[in-house]
Amino acid sequence: MARALRIQYPGASYHVTCRGNERKAIFKSQSDIVIFLEKLSDSLEIYSVILLAYVCMPNHFHLLVKTPKANLSEFMRHFNICYTGVFNRNHRRVGHLYQGRYKSLLIDADSYLLEVSRYIHLNPVRTKEWSEKDVSEKKIALMDYSASSLMGYLYPKQREKYVDYEIILDQVGGDDRYGREEYRKFVMSGLDGELESPLGLGRGHGIVGEDAFITQVKTRHLTSQKNKREQPAVKVLEKVIEPEELIKRFFEINGKSRGELLRRGKYSVDRSMLMALLYELCGMTQPEIGKLMGGIDYSAVSQSRKRLRQKCLQEPKLQKRFDQIKFDLVNLPSLKI
Repeated sequence: MARALRIQYPGASYHVTCRGNERKAIFKSQSDIVIFLEKLSDSLEIYSVILLAYVCMPNHFHLLVKTPKANLSEFMRHFNICYTGVFNRNHRRVGHLYQGRYKSLLIDADSYLLEVSRYIHLNPVRTKEWSEKDVSEKKIALMDYSASSLMGYLYPKQREKYVDYEIILDQVGGDDRYGREEYRKFVMSGLDGELESPLGLGRGHGIVGEDAFITQVKTRHLTSQKNKREQPAVKVLEKVIEPEELIKRFFEINGKSRGELLRRGKYSVDRSMLMALLYELCGMTQPEIGKLMGGIDYSAVSQSRKRLRQKCLQEPKLQKRFDQIKFDLVNLPSLKI
């Protein structure tokens, strides 16, 4: 059977899920969930992915994400590897944690983002064990379920810094008392009777959306590739600055040569800055950056960018310098966005 399509383009929204291998648990304790969310937070920051909703169930998880840089595959590969590695070490096991690769559905944000967020938040009480319980019991269970983003939507004091609540709440009145109450009513209304999952709309083509949206996606973002197992999306990133032009100006600003920055040593911070700028301003993927920087592995690019962020937090002067370089690059007449 052919693999499902991987449709990627800047600004796309997705429902993503992974299930434990042989349906076994991927969370064996509360500490596993804490580690999972820490790795998720780190990966979101590294790949500039926006998290709208999540839930952790004993043997699977659901995410609702938005990808400004069209990099869902890169993000999920990194995140799943990171969590699997820690889980395996902590529980003295080896091998795959998940049952195959992650599953994703492209979501029509204008029509189905709200419904998919509700589906995710209702997961804790959409199990066989809860099928015969009454609505009042389900409400209590949802409000007590901590491994979910729901409570942050209802109570600002319980929010997590790595979740963006505004995008969903804007669809029900905004991020204020009225909007939060409207969202609570919307979610709880799904407890009364059999609520059909919006994800069923994606069967066969991987897109949850209206006909016009599906046609638009297929027309703009998919190309047929005969005799291939998978048909990937055309990945056309909206590059605001050409990489070679950015690199040239970066060398001028720093007064260093390309050779100096490519060598390991005292200019490692400048090299990390260049990699971060190529990612942020040119829309390049980390493997592309690694190749451009002398053939280093994508994971080394990821770690370099992470170290730079940590160093900037510790050294305000460095952050100021980095911001100034970015400002100068973006506002040059020849490079202006």
